[in-house]
Amino acid sequence: MTDSEFKIPIENIKDLIVPMGFCLVSNKITVDGMQVGFMYREKIFEKDDSGWRFLSGTESQEYLDDPKTAKILDVNTVANYDKAIIPYLKMPVGTELERVEGSNEFRKLEE
Repeated sequence: MTDSEFKIPIENIKDLIVPMGFCLVSNKITVDGMQVGFMYREKIFEKDDSGWRFLSGTESQEYLDDPKTAKILDVNTVANYDKAIIPYLKMPVGTELERVEGSNEFRKLEE
């Protein structure tokens, strides 16, 4: 994937949050321009991993199983794509959130 495939050119990414490491984000967000529909935070894999994973909520299992359909990016980059995630980024490992349809709010998923 080249930088030109991203919806937001790298030179237009602004510093919106305090650096917190990298995350995994679906191409449906960064390439197709969809909003974050589902976000969760899992145990970190390495020092600079924030634990955050961002999906549009429309990904099929087949899509998720293809490693080419997601990227490892700085969390700040995802915040530039969807500022609605920012108030939730300090939530702890184990947090699972889904977007409230038609809004910029997320709600916790019950276990």
